[in-house]
Amino acid sequence: MDQKGIKAKAEMLIRKPVAEVFEAFVNPAITSQFWFTKGSGRLEAGKQIQWDWEMYNYSAQIKVKAIEQNKRLLIDWWSGNDVPTQVEWIFTPLKDGTTFVSITNTAFTGKDEDIVQMAMDSTSGFTLVLAGAKAFLEYNINLNLVLDRFPKGLVEH
Repeated sequence: MDQKGIKAKAEMLIRKPVAEVFEAFVNPAITSQFWFTKGSGRLEAGKQIQWDWEMYNYSAQIKVKAIEQNKRLLIDWWSGNDVPTQVEWIFTPLKDGTTFVSITNTAFTGKDEDIVQMAMDSTSGFTLVLAGAKAFLEYNINLNLVLDRFPKGLVEH
């Protein structure tokens, strides 16, 4: 399968200024309110970061490839594979003071069926992240979307 053609994409309007939305994704003290439980540092170009989801005993290694203030984030993401995927955030400020956020995950590798499954999982995961960010930034509510995605005691489906 042409892995370059497979991508995961999630997008959402967040009714806050671009600087506030961008900060929410680079500052782990804010991001941990709606996504991971702990980050080893602020996102900065060239930095290696670890994100932890303590409730799942899971960590991901992140290499920050590029940051354009209030415009774009680009990372390599290792989540248990030797080969990272690439995740890009685009922040588009709108005239009414809101921000449209687009997250694209690419560079999946493996068997065809595995690539498709990874892209589907990534799309649903980043959709939850954006919904959680929207609720937190607009209304100061933590919906526990990531925590409740895989509740304890549920038999794997």
